[in-house]
Amino acid sequence: MGLSLLPAQVMAFETFTDELLSWNERFNLTAVTDREQVEIRHYLDSLSLLPALAALDEVAPAMLLTRGLKAVDVGAGAGLPGLALRIIWPRLRLAAIEATGKKVRFMEHVTERLGLADVQLIHGRAEELALREPHRSAYDLVLARAVASLPTLVEYLLPLARRGGRIVAYKGSAAHEEALAAEHAIGLLGGRLRKLIPVEVPGLAETRVLVVIDKVSQTPEGYPRGRGLPRKRPLGCKPNEEAPEEA
Repeated sequence: MGLSLLPAQVMAFETFTDELLSWNERFNLTAVTDREQVEIRHYLDSLSLLPALAALDEVAPAMLLTRGLKAVDVGAGAGLPGLALRIIWPRLRLAAIEATGKKVRFMEHVTERLGLADVQLIHGRAEELALREPHRSAYDLVLARAVASLPTLVEYLLPLARRGGRIVAYKGSAAHEEALAAEHAIGLLGGRLRKLIPVEVPGLAETRVLVVIDKVSQTPEGYPRGRGLPRKRPLGCKPNEEAPEEA
């Protein structure tokens, strides 16, 4: 993938795996329990963002890692992709939003074990946090992996991005269909679809596509909507029409 890891970073990923598998015996954090598959399906999948963004910005991956961006991982789960990125991106100022308490506690534990600075772990929901400071329109980079279908997801993500920032959604084989279904919502919420980037994750046969959306104008007040409406009634879908299933 064009990335070089320092020995300390390799050790950090090994510790991350140890802790993930140990906690997973008590809490349901991941369905992936083979160490090699953790590396492929969690770490390499998460890190596929870096060469894709570097190519988009026409810089080397190493140059991208010198940028001090403010990022938020929405629906962070066990810390993926956020903590995986933070391990090799020291200047990334990361916030991770997660609604499940046990997953937040795991991220707190791992962050302390790895000695990661500039990481803020938030127990809450994006549709509530994105309505107010300090999170609304606050981030250069907004990320989500395996959270929701894109018509729903953009309503969670775009209000968090600053004007001039971007959001990236990790998607699978249905990325093009989801992007088409989300076209109205993206425009309404102040975004513009930049590019769908197919990525090859070593050892992974499934299709991976990064959906990159630029934040070009402010999100109107009142978005994201509460009471679960982004999931129940995605923007642009008719009342009796459902968004495409997440892939």
